[in-house]
Amino acid sequence: MNIWIAIGATAVGCYLVKLLGLLVPAGALERPLVQRLSALLPVALLAALTAQQTFSAHSSLVLDARGAGLAAAALALVLRAPFLVVVAAAVVVTAGVRVLGG
Repeated sequence: MNIWIAIGATAVGCYLVKLLGLLVPAGALERPLVQRLSALLPVALLAALTAQQTFSAHSSLVLDARGAGLAAAALALVLRAPFLVVVAAAVVVTAGVRVLGG
């Protein structure tokens, strides 16, 4: 029964957060600082998620083949490669490091 309480509380919490977003006055959202921050926030969240997924395993810091793949993808991005080339570079480098590393 506790799981249903948690599900219900989560649903109510999500609804309240959505409602709070709708109640924000339009004038507050039109400020340049708010617009700049709202444009940068998704990038920062995606970067944090990528770093967490790449460099952690079972609540410890690790540096393995995923880090090499991320570095290859970052290099491809710096060289302005197309998206599929960036993904392919990350996959090939990660697989190569895993094969060489055992």
